[in-house]
Amino acid sequence: MKVSVIVCTYSPRMFSHFVECIESLLRQTYKDVEIICIVDGNKEYYRMIKEKKGDLFREYEIKLYLNDRNLGLLESRNRGVKLSSGDIVAFIDDDAIAEKNWIEELVKMYKMGAIAAGGKLVPLWIAKKPRWFPEEFYWLIGATHLGFPEEVTEVRNTFGSNLSFRRDVFLELGGFNTEMGGIKGKKMLQGGETELCERMRRRYGKGVMYNPNAIVYHKIFERRIKIDFLVKRAFWQGYSKAVMKKLVGGIDVETSFLKYLLIDRTSDRLKSIVKGSTDNLPKLMFIWLLTFFVGVGYIYGKIVTQD
Repeated sequence: MKVSVIVCTYSPRMFSHFVECIESLLRQTYKDVEIICIVDGNKEYYRMIKEKKGDLFREYEIKLYLNDRNLGLLESRNRGVKLSSGDIVAFIDDDAIAEKNWIEELVKMYKMGAIAAGGKLVPLWIAKKPRWFPEEFYWLIGATHLGFPEEVTEVRNTFGSNLSFRRDVFLELGGFNTEMGGIKGKKMLQGGETELCERMRRRYGKGVMYNPNAIVYHKIFERRIKIDFLVKRAFWQGYSKAVMKKLVGGIDVETSFLKYLLIDRTSDRLKSIVKGSTDNLPKLMFIWLLTFFVGVGYIYGKIVTQD
């Protein structure tokens, strides 16, 4: 079972992180792996990679492609899949590092009959971890959040930096919907993997097999933990869920998680506060704040996307 791993990159500022990501893929315990790198329209960066790491790419037969123009992450991933030859296509971002048995653990899911598989995204704190940021909202920074399953099970989707599909299934679905990712005017649409996995679930009756032992470490830079960034991201996450509901009609996972936040987690954190916990008060306040902005974004999205 051959696995093609797609890595998309755009900015020269990410060069060292991109190389670290590639090196983690070269250390995989599973060996039938093809690495495909897509440089998204940045010709100077493409030349830089070839000049500085050309020998490495040739030695390990890593495939490097340049988009003629900036297409965005989702369309770049779609192109990477079309250029791939594996039975399985897996996605990881250029600011992430794969655990050495990552692909091996994903492949286990396919041997169990999965049509898609993903794993755990662990935050790798480049910036200092903020004491006030609630683990329930780690999904805002691209990491697996508190409340996500802790065992092998089927879920609707995992995150795009730790997600894979049978190649034939991905192509039959038409790949990622490029309307669900990137900046559209002043809109910052998100959730391309969520929309694709919901379409898959509706078409095939199957979700993503989640294996928490398939670990990818996602670097969390300082810009990702600024309050204005988190608030904006929460708003546009809500907006994107409204768009997704219009496109595919399902946000049951989000509804269940909202109840979990406002009932279970609020109750647990209030109990800890009563017992004298000093960390839980700011975390609870941020749960409410970020939930509020997700809700505002969703309502705004419902209004502006009406026919």
